[in-house]
This record gives sequence, C-alpha cells and structure tokens, in this order.
Amino acid sequence: QVQLVESGGGLVQAGGSLRLSCAASGSISRINAMGWYRQAPGKQRELVAVISSSGSTNYANYADSVKGRFIISRDNANNTVYLQMNSLKPEDTAVYYCNVRGLRVGVQLPAFTSWGQGTQVTVSS
Repeated sequence: QVQLVESGGGLVQAGGSLRLSCAASGSISRINAMGWYRQAPGKQRELVAVISSSGSTNYANYADSVKGRFIISRDNANNTVYLQMNSLKPEDTAVYYCNVRGLRVGVQLPAFTSWGQGTQVTVSS
C-alpha cells in the first residue's frame, strides 16, 4: 500500500504564491515519477508538472500555462514532491492532485500509480 499526503493548498490573491507538498509512504522501492495534476470545475483533469528520473538525472516538464511561474522539485530521500506556485492567476484555481508512479518493494512489475486526495487552491482577483 502506498499513501500520499498532500498539503499547502489555500486561498491567495492574484500574484501571490503557494507551495504544495506531497509525501509518499509505504512499501516503495523506487519512485520513477512524481507530479501534480489539477481539475477545475467543469474541466478535465490536466497535467500541471511532473518530474521523472532517468538514471541519476531528473527531468521536469510543465504545462504551457504554468511555465515560468511554477517550479516542481523533489526530495528523493523523503519521497516528497513540491510544487512552488508563483504569480498565481485566478485561472489556476482548481483542486490539485499529487500523482506518484514507481515500484513496490519486492515487485518489479507492474509499476504502481497512486493519487492523493487533492488540495484546493483558490486564487482571487
């Protein structure tokens, strides 16, 4: 069982900042990718940012709508991913979900996918 605990959501004014955190725990052997998705009312869930590993190198990818404003980072030792959100806009308002993919202890295949419960981010104009 892999559990994700999210925190950091809240209400901010446009132009403000928030930092989301997501900590993964459980029988995890390795994490291949950690990311953030969001879903606004009446819209599909969309990828915001993801950080994945290839060997010792981490790769970050962002949705076009958040490039230059959001930064995703990862603390491998604590299986934690962060999303620093700067210059927030009202259109960033959504429920943000953490997603983690990796391998369980003693299991090579298949990789697991785990979702957090979601944290509300509201940006006022």
